[in-house]
Amino acid sequence: MSLLDWIHPDPSLAVRGDGVLLRLPRNSDYRQWSDLRHHSRDFLQPWEPSWPEDDLTRAAYRRRLAVYTREIELGGAYPFFIFRPDDEALVGGVTLSNIRRGVAETATLGYWIGQPFVRRGYATAAVRAVCRFGFGRLGLHRIEAACLPSNDGSRGVLENCGFEHEGLARAYLKINGTWRDHLLFGLIRSEAPEEV
Repeated sequence: MSLLDWIHPDPSLAVRGDGVLLRLPRNSDYRQWSDLRHHSRDFLQPWEPSWPEDDLTRAAYRRRLAVYTREIELGGAYPFFIFRPDDEALVGGVTLSNIRRGVAETATLGYWIGQPFVRRGYATAAVRAVCRFGFGRLGLHRIEAACLPSNDGSRGVLENCGFEHEGLARAYLKINGTWRDHLLFGLIRSEAPEEV
């Protein structure tokens, strides 16, 4: 892999997983994204940072895409939307962010699934696929993740994908307006399960 592979990725970049297709967000995804986030708001809000007032507007979405483009160009993040390949329904998102090169070769994993699609294996399939991408194409050594102690679903996804519980970070992230403790998880390339 050359340096330019991760600084200037193909805009049509896609990653396939078991029953999921991960691809970079596009302008044309706005309506599906906005509808899914709107209908899943009460479900997602307890696990996420507070949403800005204009979060679901087209203007905010365009700003989001501009940030994504810049992060990809700098090699600092890869935000993917998760689709069902058979009908191209948007089911959620998964991101490798805070990519650190040099002596770290590490990224932070985050993901969300819309309420209509929970407990159907999409998050697990997407996390496995993005980890293969991170360890393979990006050449990462380690992927880190965190979740609220009360988020049994997210913890299960991480454990099913081979992540090891490494500790507790007190007041780690501001979630829904409150600084919350998080469980910390890590996955090292040499220890990743075969399916990752």
